[in-house]
Amino acid sequence: MNYIDLFSGAGGLSEGFIREGFHPIAHVEMNKEAADTLKTRLAFHYLNDNNRIDEYYSYLKNEIKRDELWDSIPQEIILSVINNEITKKTIGGIFDTIDDQLGSKKVDVIIGGPPCQAYSLVGRSRDPNRMSGDKRNYLFRHYAEFLVRYKPKYFVFENVLGLLTAGNQKYLNEMLLLFAEIGYSADYKILNAEEYGVLQRRRRVVIIGRKGKAKFEFPELATLENSWQIKKDLFADLPNLIPGQEMNIARYTKKINEYQRATETRNGIDFTTQHITRNHNERDLEIYSIAIDKWVNKKERLKYNDLPERLQTHNNTKAFLDRYKVVDPLGHSHTVVAHISKDGHYYIYPDLKQIRSISVREAARIQSFPDDYFFEGGRTAAFKQIGNAVPPLMAVAIAKKIKALI
Repeated sequence: MNYIDLFSGAGGLSEGFIREGFHPIAHVEMNKEAADTLKTRLAFHYLNDNNRIDEYYSYLKNEIKRDELWDSIPQEIILSVINNEITKKTIGGIFDTIDDQLGSKKVDVIIGGPPCQAYSLVGRSRDPNRMSGDKRNYLFRHYAEFLVRYKPKYFVFENVLGLLTAGNQKYLNEMLLLFAEIGYSADYKILNAEEYGVLQRRRRVVIIGRKGKAKFEFPELATLENSWQIKKDLFADLPNLIPGQEMNIARYTKKINEYQRATETRNGIDFTTQHITRNHNERDLEIYSIAIDKWVNKKERLKYNDLPERLQTHNNTKAFLDRYKVVDPLGHSHTVVAHISKDGHYYIYPDLKQIRSISVREAARIQSFPDDYFFEGGRTAAFKQIGNAVPPLMAVAIAKKIKALI
């Protein structure tokens, strides 16, 4: 079963499809760091499938360079990652590259979701024109061009909740109409990542379409009982960090637990990577400690205007009062978004013994990426890729259903 992944990001959606036995013909991603992450992940899958996984671990341990890793696998796999923006000018060249990769094979599924800023509620609130002139509003038209050219049996289109309200549903209605015009019956549903084993409250709109005019209804996906907890089940085996500390190789401090085994977070090796966190100034550390104490001991969220005046630097004390937020240790995290790459104030580690924001690896785990997933480009780029990603566990549930339908 072959698929093409458009607007791939770091490959969270793709990871779910690969786990369910699908074969990627191509990934198209404009961001260089994310495209490099995809190449490294494809190297992992090739080496894992060919009993050469130690070569990948050598890369994680910094024993070989990235070019050596990429050169160790068939180059058509590396070339299948197309690092380009999808525009009117580039789409023809992208088609040519995919055609070379495809050969005589057929495309069964197209997956992906265009950048979400144009539909997101936050993006619209920050833009004086409410994103009305943003070219990203219409990237779904380019998505449709891929459907017309490759005629997959199904497609999966993922985006933010704001898609349902952007332009008073103008864009959603246009999408569904366009998909119908080119021969696909589609339906959508709001999926909550928590229902698929992700320890995060994350809701997204997913549109699934099937080729043909017969009415298609969104299928039921298999869910997973999810009473696991962030601190006990997700974070407990990672070493303690101090602000600014970088553990590029982090040895586990506890044995694998039920959650990690059930979700394949850990998979047999005795270390993970990128357990690194940012530095914080003394003022932020004091605010973090107040926020942690309130949440962990009193179940109260810190409101910015409750801080001592000497700690307040923002003039606005009437809006955005939850600038500092602690991850819930006894439940699931609030939604991880790309802003985590700017600062860690919204993702504070829930323990007074470790006053800091969460690490790259902890953010990746909240998104359900396995511990052997490596994000290229450094700490800031990694945080951004993680925040923009589709949780792989949710992607697995979607891929399982698409496989059954096919």
